[in-house]
This record gives sequence, C-alpha cells and structure tokens, in this order.
Amino acid sequence: MDKSEMVFFFQLDRKVKKVFFLTLDSISILLAFYLAIAISEKSFIIGFDGSLLFLALTCYILGMGLLFLIGMYKILVRYITFRSFLLVFFVCIVSALSVLLIKNISNNGSAFDFYAAIIYALLLCTLISGSRVLVNELYRTIYNDEKKKVIIYGAGAAGQQLALSLINGNEYYPVAFVDDNRSLHNSFVQGIKVYSAKELQGLGQCFQPKKILLALPSLSKSQRKKIISKIEPIGISIQTIPGVSDIVDGKMKIDEFQDVEIDDLLGRDSVPPSLELLQKNVFNKTVMVTGAGGSIGSELCRQIIRLKPQQLLLLEVTEYALYSIEKELKELCTVEGFEVSLLPFLGTIQNENRLKNILSAYRVDTLYHAAAYKHVPMVEYNVVEGVRNNVFGTLSTAKAAISAGVQTFVLVSTDKAVRPTNVMGATKRMAELVLQALAKTDTQTRFCMVRFGNVLGSSGSVVPLFKKQIKQGGPVTVTHPDIIRYFMTIPEAAQLVIQAGAMGKGGDVFVLDMGEPVKIADLAKKIISLMGLEVKSEENQSGDIEIQYMGLRPGEKLYEELLIGDNVAGTQHPRIMTADEIYLEWAEMEKVLFHLDKACHDFEHQTIRNILLNAPTGFNPSDGICDLVWSKKQQENIVSFDQVRKGQ
Repeated sequence: MDKSEMVFFFQLDRKVKKVFFLTLDSISILLAFYLAIAISEKSFIIGFDGSLLFLALTCYILGMGLLFLIGMYKILVRYITFRSFLLVFFVCIVSALSVLLIKNISNNGSAFDFYAAIIYALLLCTLISGSRVLVNELYRTIYNDEKKKVIIYGAGAAGQQLALSLINGNEYYPVAFVDDNRSLHNSFVQGIKVYSAKELQGLGQCFQPKKILLALPSLSKSQRKKIISKIEPIGISIQTIPGVSDIVDGKMKIDEFQDVEIDDLLGRDSVPPSLELLQKNVFNKTVMVTGAGGSIGSELCRQIIRLKPQQLLLLEVTEYALYSIEKELKELCTVEGFEVSLLPFLGTIQNENRLKNILSAYRVDTLYHAAAYKHVPMVEYNVVEGVRNNVFGTLSTAKAAISAGVQTFVLVSTDKAVRPTNVMGATKRMAELVLQALAKTDTQTRFCMVRFGNVLGSSGSVVPLFKKQIKQGGPVTVTHPDIIRYFMTIPEAAQLVIQAGAMGKGGDVFVLDMGEPVKIADLAKKIISLMGLEVKSEENQSGDIEIQYMGLRPGEKLYEELLIGDNVAGTQHPRIMTADEIYLEWAEMEKVLFHLDKACHDFEHQTIRNILLNAPTGFNPSDGICDLVWSKKQQENIVSFDQVRKGQ
C-alpha cells in the first residue's frame, strides 16, 4: 500500500473504518484462539471437532461483546490512550478465563486448558492493540511529514501535555525533548527521546525544527533567562507556553504559544510587594491619577482599582485615551466584582482652577501625577509646550492639591532628570525641584517623587518597534552601537510607585532599583535571534536582518543615570532607595519660575535654555535649540539679513 492509498484509507467514512476494525478484530480473535491451541498442542495441524468449534464461537462472542461493552469502536484510533490498551488487556483476560470456565462447566473435552487460555489472552491483546498502534503510527508517519517540526524544552508534566496536544494536532510535531534533568536524558517520553541542552546544536542541524517551545511555565525569570541564553546562539525561533495560572484558569490553552517576553531576556525576578505599603494611600480612599490614559498612568489605575479605593478619578487630556481606560476599568470591576466609583475627567494639568475644583469637590486623598510629555525628540522640537506641561503643569497640579487639602502627592519622574542632556529631562528635574521646594513650605500635602528608567511595552518602547521591523524584513534601526538603557516592566514600575509613595515623608526623591543596564544593540540582536533569524553583517552576509545605526537623536545620550549625587539610602523595600539631593527654597524657586514663565510667553528660547542651565538641574544639552518654530524663524532672520546686506 503506497502513501496515496493510505491517505485514501484515513479519509474514508467513519462507518467504513468501524467495519474494517470489526473485521480485523474478528480475525484476531479466531487467529489467537487457533494459535493458542496450536502452541499448547505443539502442532499447527488441529482437528476442529464440535467441542473446539463451540469454544471458538464462545471466544468470538465473548471477545466482540466485551469490546463493544468498553466502547472500543467509539474511540478514534489517532487519539487512543494507554488507558484504552489497559481496557483491551482486561477484556482479553476476562474473555480467556470466561471461556475456560465455560469449558470446565460444560465438560468440554477440547485442548483449551489454562495454559492455552493465558496464551490466547496475550496473543489477542497483542493483535488488537498492535493493530491500533500500527494504524496510529501509519497515520502519524503520513501526516507528520506535513507538520512543522518543533523541539520541546522541558520534559515535565507541562512538556508531556504539550507533546500530546501537538501530536494530536494538525500544525506541529515534536521531534525531541530537551531537559536539564540528567535522570531523564536518553529516556523516552510519549515515545519522544529526551536530550540534554548540550545537544541542542546537533538537534537543530539534524531535525531542522521551526521552533523551540519552552514548556517551563513555573520557572522564575532568572532561570528562564539562563535557558534562553543556551538556546539563543542556535538561531531557532523560541516561543513559550502560557503561565500556569493562565492554563489553570482556562484563559489560555497549553498549545497557544507566545513570543518570548523581553522581561524573560532581562531575567529580572520581581520582589513580592508589601500589601501594607500598597494599601496605605489607596484602600478606601479617593485617589486621582493624572495622565490616566498613558502607559504608566493606565497601569497605575489597574493596580489601584485592585486595592479597593472608594473612588478613582481619571484625568486625561486625550478624549479617546480617557474613554479606553474608563471602559477597560469598568469591565475589570464587573468581572472582578470591585465596587469602585470611576470618574473620568477631560482636562489639562495646566488648568489650575479646573484641577482645584475637581480635587476639592471629591476631596481627593492621594494624587499620582503621571501626566507629562516624555518623548525626548518631541519635546526638543516643541520646547515651550514641554516646559508648560512638565514644569508649569506640575506646579498647577501641586498648588491645586495644596489648596484642596490632598494628603499625598506622588510625581512619576524619570532617570532622564539626572544630569539631563535634553529639554525633557531638564523639565522633569525642574518639576522635581518645584515639589521639593513646595514640600519645605508650611503645607499639609506630602510631596514625593519616584524616579525610574524605561518601561517595557510603553508607548515609544523600542521592543515593539524592533519586532515590527523584523517582521517587515528589516532593517532594525538602532541610534548608536553603544547606547544603553535601564528597563522595567510596567506592572512592576506601577507597584513600586504606589509603595514608594506610601513611604514619603515630604520632599523625598525615591529611586527604583532598575537592575543591570541593557545595551540596545545587543537587545536587537537577541530579538532577531529569538525570532529564528540571523543578523546580517559584514562577517555574515547571508544573514536575514540588518542592524542600521542612525545616530543619536536630538537630546539623546548614550546612557542614563538614576542618582545625581552619592547620598543614597535604602528603605524598607529592597527595590526602592531614597536620595538626598540639592533643592531650592520656595522663595528662590518662585523667582526662577516667574522668569521661566515670562520667557515661555515671549517665546525667548535662548532665555528658556539659560534658565534651565542656571537652575540646579545639571542640564548639559547635547544639541543646540531644536524647537521647530524657533529654528524656522532663525532661518528667516538669516535670509532677511542676507537680503538686506546684498541690497546695501
């Protein structure tokens, strides 16, 4: 039978296949009976008299009846399990002993004795089970050629369940297990051999798999990072199965693969949060989040709502962003059963009167100020708006909070505020100085700032951009080969912001432990490798994806810092530090703000830059003034001057 004929057989109607197995099992029962008598008599020449024919018929009726009774012909052969084979063995033993009992009761003088009965049971079990195994293997052989080969890393319970799911599926076929458990090496699980991680390179060359699937849902991120680093050099696409909680809760199936998350590459294990710190400023209180529709603001809202505030006020300047986050939070409240009053407010943080009315009307207890312009080049091109929003928006929000009697005010700051080389960083440092100065005045509002680096998955994050560029065939664009950044997941950052805010006494600058910095070029190479592709370079012209270095953008620097000075101390949380840094008294700060406001109003960019340079911001600009309108006017002034000069 060639392949086409076998394919034809597997595509036959279910009823036809059922008749085929009924016929096959009938032959198997009679053949097993004949062979049992022949082996017992030590002769293949048997005279079938009436008594022997009666027992043969009894064997047939009992055997087929029991097979029908256990539902053998309702089981799809391709999905047959070990439990089914145990039932077949049980049927064969019961059938053989029953026939032997009938023979003894009826004083049948045939040669079917206890020895023959045991041989019959074993032969019948072998024939019935073997026929299913043979058909199953034929099916796999035919259809597995059309499936994509994969290697499963992890031969534990999750890996075995995944393998079974893939074998019975239509898209992938597992060709090997890889596991770090030495006791499993060279053994077979689900009929698939288990190898060590050292053999991965050879397995890749031998099987040419399309993917390596990580079936390790319960491992910590640091352990996953170690495993990924072993796989990465092979250049095969890596995906993972969902986490244990998602599988148990039924949110995802085990064979719903996910791309390796970037935080798995960082290998950063989160520290369990302190429930006391999380609840201190939130539980049963009225809380407001500015910039509620942004990356950090929206995650703050998700975390806060789980801590059961009495009311959550959402302030956002973008209508659609406000609509989206309110809709999401309402759905979360419905699903989780949270009884939280959600109040959406459209507005800008620069409108102090609007803020004052909202805060006082709802008697807000805690305010998380996440609203800001954060994109470095955009603020470079729009200097006045950056200053207005980041500095004076923070000032307006802070003054409104003081006026309304807000207890705690937490500013979401950035590592770019430390020795800034761009206007965005300088404005965020100015915002910190504003709150530090206000904290030293006679106010009941506790001000604190939380400073951290880049968050994964935020708007403007490099990771989604890299993945998009890779899927489009490249090139992947990196600003500079030596640029490095700190990274943290958005949920962890939001949790730490809430906990840090609970520790504030007034004027505190908190710094989050961001772990080890990451070289962006190396990050790009890892993502390319994990997607099963190779970096194209001068050394490897046959690679798939090229990395192009575009040069630093306006205001961008090679590395970020989290501390201005060395005066740093620990807190009760291992990931949160507090920094003792320079500040201005309010009277002095007020003068700086007055001149800065006038310079913004008069569109005097050089004056704005001078004020930012002279204030204790540590501002050291890497570029000239890049504001688009100011630059255009400068060009026109030069043209006008040249025209005047030529006319003279």
